[in-house]
Amino acid sequence: MKHTNNVRRKLVLVGNGMAGVGTLEQIVKLTRSFDISVYGEEPYPNYNRIQLSYVLEGSKKTEDIILNDWAWYRENGITLHTGTKIERIDTAERLIYTDAGEAVPYDVLILATGSKPFFLPVPGADKRGVVGFRDIRDCETMIQAAKVKQKAAVIGGGLLGLEAAKGLVQLGMETTVVHLVDTLMERQLDEVSAGMLKEELERQGIRFAMGKKTVELTGDDEVSGLRFADGTELEAGLVVMAAGIVPNAGLAKNSGIAVNRGIVVDDYLRTSAPGVYAVGECCEHRGVCYGLVAPLYEQGSILAKHVAGLETESYQGSSVATKLKISGVDVFSAGVFAETSEHRVLLRQDSWKGTYKKVILQGNRIVGAILYGDVNDSALLTRCVRDEADMTDELYEQLYGNGNCCGGASKASVDAMPDDEIVCGCNGVTKGAIVRGIREEGWTTVDQIKASTGATRSCGGCKPLVEQLLQYALGDGYKAAEGAKIGICGCTTLSRDQIIEAIREKRLMHVREVMSVLSWQQPEGCSKCRPALNYYLGMLYPRDRDDENDSRFVNERLHGNIQRDGTFSVIPRMYGGVTSPEELRKIADVAEKYEVKTVKVTGGQRLDLLGVKKEDLPAIWADLGMPSGYGYAKALRTVKTCVGSQFCRFGTQDSMGMGIVLERKYERLWMPAKFKMAVNGCPRNCAESGTKDIGIVGNDGGWEVFVGGNGGIKLRGADSLCKVKTDDELVEICSAFIQYYRENANYAERTSDFVERVGLEAVRQAVVDDAEGRAAFASRVEEALAGLRDPWQEVIMDDARRNMLYTMVRVPKS
Repeated sequence: MKHTNNVRRKLVLVGNGMAGVGTLEQIVKLTRSFDISVYGEEPYPNYNRIQLSYVLEGSKKTEDIILNDWAWYRENGITLHTGTKIERIDTAERLIYTDAGEAVPYDVLILATGSKPFFLPVPGADKRGVVGFRDIRDCETMIQAAKVKQKAAVIGGGLLGLEAAKGLVQLGMETTVVHLVDTLMERQLDEVSAGMLKEELERQGIRFAMGKKTVELTGDDEVSGLRFADGTELEAGLVVMAAGIVPNAGLAKNSGIAVNRGIVVDDYLRTSAPGVYAVGECCEHRGVCYGLVAPLYEQGSILAKHVAGLETESYQGSSVATKLKISGVDVFSAGVFAETSEHRVLLRQDSWKGTYKKVILQGNRIVGAILYGDVNDSALLTRCVRDEADMTDELYEQLYGNGNCCGGASKASVDAMPDDEIVCGCNGVTKGAIVRGIREEGWTTVDQIKASTGATRSCGGCKPLVEQLLQYALGDGYKAAEGAKIGICGCTTLSRDQIIEAIREKRLMHVREVMSVLSWQQPEGCSKCRPALNYYLGMLYPRDRDDENDSRFVNERLHGNIQRDGTFSVIPRMYGGVTSPEELRKIADVAEKYEVKTVKVTGGQRLDLLGVKKEDLPAIWADLGMPSGYGYAKALRTVKTCVGSQFCRFGTQDSMGMGIVLERKYERLWMPAKFKMAVNGCPRNCAESGTKDIGIVGNDGGWEVFVGGNGGIKLRGADSLCKVKTDDELVEICSAFIQYYRENANYAERTSDFVERVGLEAVRQAVVDDAEGRAAFASRVEEALAGLRDPWQEVIMDDARRNMLYTMVRVPKS
């Protein structure tokens, strides 16, 4: 029974993941000669497995990571069968059999069954509460477990395990990564970069049990912990197996198709059965199984051309380079990563900015590289390692010039990239394809490139390089194209600058007035534009209008941060992290009175009351008699301080006093995004100024000011802005930078992104070098501050506490 005589041949894809559907995307571009059916075991269309960690931690929903929605299948004439398992293949009759007993004929069959998590073969591995981390169902299982379990263990210190651990920490679980060896990601990183990664992840709340061999999972029917070979134990109500993956080759093996570790394929991805192909993590090519996305798309591109009947080069295997974002940290590795006596090493490490660059040479040839913290040179180094390029003086200058730890992908390096250089490894998009689209199709934004090519769609790691290619290809037209971007939301085509100009010109004073006069497509606006308009109006007219509370987010309206269970978090302000016994006693009394579930010390040196009922919020603030710490607001959150010269033997400046001055001065000043500060009394940096929007470091001669730091998902070390000698100069510089940011940043744009966008030199020119401009910015901050209601009036406060706190606020010394 053959099926090759039909006008339109039948192509069946088993597996609805990234590799298989990526291959289909290429096939439907090349030919429409197939009737295509897809069978997937999950109830979803094709989604981005790389972003499962975002679903786990709650920052994205399932629909946010869908790559090809149901409409895409319909538009391309593809029949998608979800929730369907293929039980066996009859390769002689060219039939597949579903779990419902249906026999489906095929002319071409592509197996893209992916991989399965490797479960350690230890006693207890089959207990309830032991899960893998490969699909949405695993995420849902972990999310539900986090609601009732306190402690989790993740077995495996590779990429998958670290991402799972970060998600579980975000869900509030005490999470420990258990790793067999002493080095994280030991197949990609050396000891130094792995140590930097471990230190950062510990700062994010992940715990580690290194060098531990798990020999048993304890508990009855449900897991309760792990037992190690050294006799020690670890308590855990949830265990995530992330120690590796194995090709999902069972269907092929049971159907008589050749299988070794994976489904064996030749250079055209053909299996041992006629008309049957395999692609992705399930297949084995020349003895190698690939677990990264980029090789899977390289395979898919060749397979698509072959199936479509077009000439194509054969698949020769992939040069594996790993470019990953692990819990907010950028990491790149290619080729050799652990040097031997026959290698030479070029090395630079910047502990302040948290960056590391290592290039390994054999003779004069580049054979390996590691980047940590800044991966702008990843495309260049991928090419150099792949081609075993010679190190030259010009290349060394490009990589290590100007004293920077990481030189960055300059215009020259982008220009030097060949057209066939892969820019987006996840989707196999080349420089040539992007540049042609920019010049011939008129693409002017990253979103247009994403929609047309898929670049940046998967992991997003190539976005900086795509942006550089936009600048390279558009030349002088880049800024004009940037200005022509779509509006701030779907309600308008107007940009931020156009809206602000219209507000000024027409003297618009209210959110609804702006939307009406500027012809908003949605008369009521949306949750994206209403808060932005309210901010723009407040920034432009700090004293002439009342804040529109109904245009604020619910957290800002209720002075509490809503939690997963619907309760709220209440954070009283503690200036500079300084408190008193009376203040602590009051917080304790309130926590008991309102049956607060948890009292947590925050990273900003304050106390967080978690589990407050919505109806109790007004009363709890009244009883506290303290201003809100704005843990929810686009405003100044905290000013973190060390003890400084008042107490520390190393302190050279009064960091506590200055921190209180700054926090008291700028509290309740609305910003484009949340804003954090820190003041250190000496360069030992105990208050972590290097990851704050404004970081201040004291020294014998005065203060050094750093700006644009971020300790969140997009980790960024702050840039040194200037040094000042007096407290008055310091306050003026802080005021000028804050107002420059308030007036020029996009709404919701953190200073880390803002400084990168406008450039540090532009910031320095505006707020440091131009004395008149600096004074003008500082003056406008004072005008904005004068227009704010005194926060002391918003709470009930006894005179004793008011006097105590006011005495803590010191007048800056000249």
